[in-house]
Amino acid sequence: MTRTVAGIEIPDSAMAREVTELVRDAADDLLFGHSLRSYLWGMLHGRHRGLAPDPEMLYAAAMFHDLGLTPRYRRVDQRFELDGADAARDFLVDHGCSHAAARTVWLAVALHTTPEIPDRLEPEVALLIAGVSTDVVGAGADALTPEEIAEVCAAQPRTNFADGILHAFHAGMKDRPQTTFGTMNVDVLAHFDPEFTRVDLVDLVVKNPLPQ
Repeated sequence: MTRTVAGIEIPDSAMAREVTELVRDAADDLLFGHSLRSYLWGMLHGRHRGLAPDPEMLYAAAMFHDLGLTPRYRRVDQRFELDGADAARDFLVDHGCSHAAARTVWLAVALHTTPEIPDRLEPEVALLIAGVSTDVVGAGADALTPEEIAEVCAAQPRTNFADGILHAFHAGMKDRPQTTFGTMNVDVLAHFDPEFTRVDLVDLVVKNPLPQ
């Protein structure tokens, strides 16, 4: 039976159920709940903005977006966003989705921590970062109604979320600090590790060994 939260239907196709099962198996309750809420927030933002994403593709993007923080999908040689993006693309192609749809989901996941650029792309790309940002830092919450916020949080509570998500970010990135350069992810490592040294772009420019 299709579940509806705040007027948003949660996809219940065979593929969507496989996505749900995959993420349930790989992620803990905190990341699973965050991923589901990100889909709901994203769809609500789409409703208010007049955007019409493919719900199943946005659902896949939302559910895969933080898999790079999990032990099963985490790598140490690239940004965690790419881990989830690559996994989502492979999953969708293997399940018969078009390469264009898989590419859109890949972009949504890969860019979900990169502000502004997603807003110029497909609805699924724009609305994933909108949903994620609402759940993590409250961005855009003022565009939602109090009733929508209450219903989503009642259906998928944000219990101890702030502390939990910060620790999840740290656990997923501490073994690949070099991948956080140029991203907001560097703030997490600086918060948890007093010996962490940020790479400074200005320093790299000044010390460029090429002749001038």
